[in-house]
Amino acid sequence: MSSKDSKLDRAAQFRARLTQAIKDASISQSALARAIGTDRSTLSQALTDSGARMPGAHVVAACAQVLGVSSDWLLGLSDRPETAADLVTNSFEVSQAPRALVDEQIFSWHREAAGYKIRHVPATLPDMLKTQDMLQWEYGPHLGRTTQQAINASRDRLDWMRGAGSEYEIAMPLPEIECFVRGVGYYSGLSAPRRIAQTDQLIALSRQLYPRLRIYQFDARQMYSAPVTVFGPLLAVLYTGGHYMAFRDRQRIETMTEDFDNLIREASTTAREFPDFLTEMRALIR
Repeated sequence: MSSKDSKLDRAAQFRARLTQAIKDASISQSALARAIGTDRSTLSQALTDSGARMPGAHVVAACAQVLGVSSDWLLGLSDRPETAADLVTNSFEVSQAPRALVDEQIFSWHREAAGYKIRHVPATLPDMLKTQDMLQWEYGPHLGRTTQQAINASRDRLDWMRGAGSEYEIAMPLPEIECFVRGVGYYSGLSAPRRIAQTDQLIALSRQLYPRLRIYQFDARQMYSAPVTVFGPLLAVLYTGGHYMAFRDRQRIETMTEDFDNLIREASTTAREFPDFLTEMRALIR
């Protein structure tokens, strides 16, 4: 492409984006001209000129400020129309996390990431793979009558996973399954029949849904991960216990994706081995 063609393309993109921004802001050309301190003919020429000529930097900057977009976006230097300040604000958010995954926020993130690979390090066993009895034992004392909402939400996640076309990779530390099977630590007081039923469900689902669902185990003495979910290239969410910390900037998402992929590369139990590993562990349930 020649330099002249490139300039023509940039000028055409500027006019298209400026026209779109005016439309989105529901402002007239006359009102915009007054707001940026120029005459209407100057603005009209910027919108209708078919050549490579661009308005001055002060006009572009003033239009961007009034219309609430970035100058870089108007000039075709960025694909995001938000200003730099808005990009920083929108790249990070904190929201409350309920005791169980009954909120619409986390489900909306799953829907937003439909078709992408979802990487997940759960705080305990993955909620969407738990039996109803397991959810009742875990959340009943805290949620009371709303426990059924947690159960329904878990079923919704599982149904979504079956039909959404997303791949799910789940990584859990080795002690999590052992503590669960033996009924110690967090799982102290969980009856043997409930542990057996939950183990059988994990075995069945990890076989039925493979390879779209892949469960790995990593050695927590060698590697550590906080509870985190990476929704494709869109966002990464850390679970702090009381809140979700959601990041949308590419650098943090890529960093958390790399950290998760390291867990998978160093896994002591692969997704193919996981059902057989669980079958062997099932014999330890007393």
